[in-house]
Amino acid sequence: MLRAILIVVAGLFVSANAFAAGVVKEGQVMASRILGKNVEFTLYLPPGYGSDERRYPVIYLMHGGGDGKNQDWYRYGNANLVFDKLIESGEVPPFIAVTPEGRREEENKFNTYYMNDADGKYLWQDMFVKEFIPHVEGSFPVIAGKKSRGILGLSMGGYAAMAYALKYPDLFAGAAALSAAFRTDQQIVAMDQAGYDRRYGKAWGEGLSGTDRLNQPYYANSVLDLVDKTPPDAIRKTELFIDCGSSDSFFVGNAELTVKLQKLGVPHRFMAREGGHDWTYWRSGLPEATRFIGKLLHQ
Repeated sequence: MLRAILIVVAGLFVSANAFAAGVVKEGQVMASRILGKNVEFTLYLPPGYGSDERRYPVIYLMHGGGDGKNQDWYRYGNANLVFDKLIESGEVPPFIAVTPEGRREEENKFNTYYMNDADGKYLWQDMFVKEFIPHVEGSFPVIAGKKSRGILGLSMGGYAAMAYALKYPDLFAGAAALSAAFRTDQQIVAMDQAGYDRRYGKAWGEGLSGTDRLNQPYYANSVLDLVDKTPPDAIRKTELFIDCGSSDSFFVGNAELTVKLQKLGVPHRFMAREGGHDWTYWRSGLPEATRFIGKLLHQ
């Protein structure tokens, strides 16, 4: 009888652990002096978090533009389920994921693209580097330093992941981009006025048309131009992963980036799969992108 009870108890213990899951916490905030407001973020805590004194690597998970919000990765992308499965299988180490809010306000009339505005009035990029990362590393049991940091984004967030890797080569071990919003010079020049102002008006200057859009703020932030200006040895400091659908309007920009990296002799991963610019594609791409970052964090 005792043996039977012990077997049942052991089975319950194994069952409980088999269904261990990470926790998603929405509505977290950080007071930003640079932006003069609170910055909201969503937090993913891995299975077993808080059960010991363990410290964790961190992945900064950047959301898309347009109607994108910091909660989207979990509400539409099932990111927590992907992370739980990869951690449980041992393919990636347990990690904390943090998604900062990239909109400037609720109505989001102008995208931030996670950059500083050209007029210096809204400095999202400065906030992220100077305040947000230090806040995360000071508030949660995170292993500080480049080797324990990764950045992964989709669309506008993929743009940010690559831009930050080029601008701050000592910040992240790896950067992964799904359907990154890279536009060529020609595409920027040809963009309709309303579309340009909504996406880039604050970052590069409102009301600009034609080649006037290709100004100093543009060249200081365009990934396809940053890669030409950044020394190859600096680019190599961050492992890069690029994944874009063959039917995506951003495919040309992503393909151009990988060609530039190839010509520079910079090792990186480039994936082109069937698909477009939507959650079906991003959900299917998230596991491999996370494995890519996770292997670097394992090291």
